[in-house]
Amino acid sequence: MTGHIRKRGERSWELKYDVGTGADGLRKTRYASFKGTKREAAIELARLVTAAAAGEQVDPTRLTVAEFLTRWDKDWCKSNVSPKTAERYEELMRLHVVPHLGAVRLQKLRAVHFVELYGKLAAKLAPRTIGHVHRVLHQALTQAVDWDLLSTNVASRVKPPRVEDEEVDILTVEQLKAVMEAAREGWINPIARLALATGLRRGELLALRWQDLDLDNGRVTVARSLEQTKAGLRFKEPKTRRGRRTITLPVSSVNDMRAHWKAQQEIRLRLGVGKAPPKSLVFCDLDGEPRLPQTASQTWMKVTAAAKVAATFHSLRHTHASQLIAAGVDILTISRRLGHSSPTVTLNIYGHLMPQTDDKAALAIEAALSKSTEIERMDPLAGGNPVAVDGSGGAEGR
Repeated sequence: MTGHIRKRGERSWELKYDVGTGADGLRKTRYASFKGTKREAAIELARLVTAAAAGEQVDPTRLTVAEFLTRWDKDWCKSNVSPKTAERYEELMRLHVVPHLGAVRLQKLRAVHFVELYGKLAAKLAPRTIGHVHRVLHQALTQAVDWDLLSTNVASRVKPPRVEDEEVDILTVEQLKAVMEAAREGWINPIARLALATGLRRGELLALRWQDLDLDNGRVTVARSLEQTKAGLRFKEPKTRRGRRTITLPVSSVNDMRAHWKAQQEIRLRLGVGKAPPKSLVFCDLDGEPRLPQTASQTWMKVTAAAKVAATFHSLRHTHASQLIAAGVDILTISRRLGHSSPTVTLNIYGHLMPQTDDKAALAIEAALSKSTEIERMDPLAGGNPVAVDGSGGAEGR
């Protein structure tokens, strides 16, 4: 079997390949679109030709939704999203889509199928979860269009259930005192304290190395994150360029980290492993291995339960942001400190916490209008002197 690559645009290729002969003895040819480098296109073509030779090619007109989602997970998700995200996508499709739409032919998929699906899911899932299902399906079908398996993305014509805005969990001063007291003697304490002081995410905290901390200048650099998947732990780069950032530490956090460093070195010396090198983790097990993100969350939940406070570990990040807003820090600084891709993300999450300054806005407009009226009453030919109007309609001072 043979194949051919033809360039269609910038990083866009048409893959043409044989899939054997039909009952009439004529050669059967198939086409596929591919985006990437020419070398990557050649690899994809070789894969398609090999699959065709092995009889693994599926006629697009007979491809079911379940078969397509399996291929999408294997050929696209595994190389385009993080392992953790790929796991979540696979779980959503396997549990909520395949049981209802798996047997439907991909090319027979219609908008009404989505309406029926979301109606069935509404009986057991929250609108937010159904929204996640919709977004993943939409992304998958976008790839089906790129692969020339569909002419249009049917999911674009359907809207998932509306999700009500939810306020983020923010701890009060009393709640903070209670949970920090409950965590005072545990290993989670320095992690939680730094989370509250910096707004760092759980994975970012657990991936910190001592070389990322500049305690002399009170800085911490966020360069990576720790992710836990079914395959194990992995360190990953930030999703966006804003995710990699250097932020200022409060003095109390510098003192906390110095104390944590000292305690960690004492333990290492007792274990006979020597001083921690700069690349070692700030928060780790006794053997120097990373703390599991899931274990950190479970430990935190035990702490909050003991303090009789309902809050996730992520609540510390929300509380940090709320304190910055209350202190009048500008939204751009808050966004960059939190590592959001843009201030718009920050506003979408915390906009309801912004102080109501509509009265100030009205006063500002009033001042501007008053100044504008005063300028209009000035005589430009008289060097800016006010114009007095006499009873006859003439102006004095001209």
